[in-house]
Amino acid sequence: MTSNQSSQLVIFGGTGDLALRKLQPALYKLQREGLLDDVCAIIALGRGDSSDEEYRQLIKEKMREFLPAHFWDEQHWQAFSAKLHFISLDVNTLKDYHCLADAIHRHPNSAVTFYLATSSTLYTSICRNLHSIGIVNTDSRVVLEKPLGHDLASCTEINHEVLQVFPEGNIFRIDHYLGKETVQNLLVLRFGNALFGPLWNSQYIDNIQITVAEDIGVEGRGDFYAKTGALRDMVQNHILQLLCLVAMEPPANLRADTIRDEKVKVLQALRPITADNVKAKTVRGQYTAGAVNAAPVAAFLDETGFEDSEYTETFVALQADVHNWRWEGTPFYLRTGKRLARRYSEIIVELKKHPFSLFEGDPNDLPNKLVIRLQPEENITLYKVNKKPGLGRQLKLEQVELNLDADLHDELQAHEAYERLLLDVLEGDQTLFMRRDEVEACWAWVDSIIDAWQNAGIKPKSYAAGTMGPNASLALPEKHGRSWHE
Repeated sequence: MTSNQSSQLVIFGGTGDLALRKLQPALYKLQREGLLDDVCAIIALGRGDSSDEEYRQLIKEKMREFLPAHFWDEQHWQAFSAKLHFISLDVNTLKDYHCLADAIHRHPNSAVTFYLATSSTLYTSICRNLHSIGIVNTDSRVVLEKPLGHDLASCTEINHEVLQVFPEGNIFRIDHYLGKETVQNLLVLRFGNALFGPLWNSQYIDNIQITVAEDIGVEGRGDFYAKTGALRDMVQNHILQLLCLVAMEPPANLRADTIRDEKVKVLQALRPITADNVKAKTVRGQYTAGAVNAAPVAAFLDETGFEDSEYTETFVALQADVHNWRWEGTPFYLRTGKRLARRYSEIIVELKKHPFSLFEGDPNDLPNKLVIRLQPEENITLYKVNKKPGLGRQLKLEQVELNLDADLHDELQAHEAYERLLLDVLEGDQTLFMRRDEVEACWAWVDSIIDAWQNAGIKPKSYAAGTMGPNASLALPEKHGRSWHE
């Protein structure tokens, strides 16, 4: 795509939750910032029979629902809505694609990006039909949502089929966590500060924790979740991506492939979890009835739309070990789950304690920690030890917080992850997107855990909704004298 070339965005699944809740609001905000001027058309595809005007009205209602009031501007909306179009299309019916081709050809010199906001089971059919109808060329791009497949075999098959239509350089495998401001700030924190660089290894870091906790249940995704579970849904993509950014070696430059090369090396260095160590390294959980935010909630198995879900985990905790020079001996504790006590995501980098304390009566149990919070707020905090105020001769210590982040709370300057990622797609920047070998390496490691669970006959342990998972998950770090950061 040339710098002055116009573009079109085609959204498969244009009436789905992702498009209505995330994609269209993000695109409107880009329009508001003057960053969508080169986009001449946004074509939403779905199975309904809406007209352009009816679809625009639907999007307007959703904007009012999901966008803060101060973002709304009628003039920007008029300019944005003029680009919105709707076409009824069954992704498996080739003849339906003729209407799409006609719409695209109204702007013959524009480059087209196809956003597949659908189940990954439809990616092969969509790509084949796009190719058959002749509307894919060297400027065309495709965005694939996670999870890409159900296991390594299905992921490999999807990648193979998509690559028959789009070259790797035009494929954007999206993970919205990588668009978060604080996640990107990890690169600056690690590689732009002499304070942290020399300490970022097993000599000084005792353990690293990554938690992605949700207080919601499956929220209408019962059929999908019953076949997927927490390991496939969250660890295979979000959490392993965060682990890679924390653990990767300094890249030679900031080009997309250079950064992704270093991330793949981390995935290749992960020690496999097998039937021999799976009981010691993992905990599976499934929530029972309980209370979240003082409201009673049903057990996972009592919610509707589930089949064969007795073995579906809604919580998983893991000890991951990166077998390389930098990280040997430093465990990575990973956990994620639904119906937990509260919603938050964070990365904890806990430094080793001093071998002894100079201060009388000091139990030496207040380690330095770097806490990188991703949601609901985004910030970076350093926990250090300070003297408690007072006149006594004995120096008493306390842990204090130093806020290290810039002001991320200016609502007018705040940008959602999908804004950044959509802009990167339109500009052709793949830095924050996964390469084929990267996503397949993630699946290979996750598949080994699933196989180990099956071979060892490990069932999910119960935990009450509103807690932080099974008691066994607390023991995962505690058996090595550590604890989860709460």
